[in-house]
Amino acid sequence: MTVSRGMAGVRSIGASLLDQVLAETLDPAYQQAADARAARETGSSAPARRSSRSAVLVAVTLLLSGLLLAVAYNQAAAKSPGREAIRAALITDIDRETTAGDRLSAQLETLETDVSRTRDHMLESTVEGQRALDRLAQAEAGAAAVEVSGPGLMVTLADHEPDADDDPVGGTNNEDPRGQVRDGDLQLVVNALWAAGAEAISVNDERLGPTSAIRFAGEAVLVDFRPVTNPYEVRAIGDPARLSTGFLANDDVRALAVISETFGLRFEFAQEDELTLPAASPAELRAAEATSDGSAAETGKTPVPSGQSPPSSSAQPSSAPSSRTPDDQPEEAP
Repeated sequence: MTVSRGMAGVRSIGASLLDQVLAETLDPAYQQAADARAARETGSSAPARRSSRSAVLVAVTLLLSGLLLAVAYNQAAAKSPGREAIRAALITDIDRETTAGDRLSAQLETLETDVSRTRDHMLESTVEGQRALDRLAQAEAGAAAVEVSGPGLMVTLADHEPDADDDPVGGTNNEDPRGQVRDGDLQLVVNALWAAGAEAISVNDERLGPTSAIRFAGEAVLVDFRPVTNPYEVRAIGDPARLSTGFLANDDVRALAVISETFGLRFEFAQEDELTLPAASPAELRAAEATSDGSAAETGKTPVPSGQSPPSSSAQPSSAPSSRTPDDQPEEAP
């Protein structure tokens, strides 16, 4: 039997469709849903694996950190005895050098006393030597090189005392610089005492001499480059009644009293029956030359700083203005 070509083509198409239906048993929509579910399952397992891997890394990191801390602690503990030994050695060196310095200072004082005693003994044997001793005593008194005692006046200056509002725990801690004693305030008091007739003055046991200076350095007040602390006690030897009268009659002192009351400074003075002022540090002798009368005169001295006056009864002390600005001072003094 013969089959035409057209019928053969239709049969081949039908066979291929039948084969496709037999090969694909699931509906395309069902197959798509199955593929999506498989993809979700695959994706959820990946984060789980990543989470377990991160936990392992964190554990390893913590283990390494603990190991490093343990090693560092062991090293620090091993070095601690060495540091303590070095510290103890430094303390020993400081104590030894301090003791040696104190011993040398005492030896120097003893030698200076011996030299002075020998000098006085040799000069007292002649009239010219006695005159030299008299001139030397006057020079030492003028240079504040000897300790002096006698009645006088003591003036006390102190910073404003903090109150509850200045407590850093319970309130503000804004310190007003106008409530602090400044170098100009001490200069004013010292110059007023010189003008009132003081024979010798000291500030917190720092004796003032012809070249003394009172200056501010940061937050510290320096007298001859030595720091003095609050409160500041200015002692002046002289006639107490005369010192009090002249001191209170000074216009700058009255202005300072008003300023002290305004900004809470402590400003007090009292007459004393007995005051003792230490000797000032000796000035450095740079050069000396003979004068026409045969005595020696020192040359190359440091000039007296501004705002200070030499401790001499013939000196004309100048009054130094307060270091505060005009805006800080009240308009009128009572």
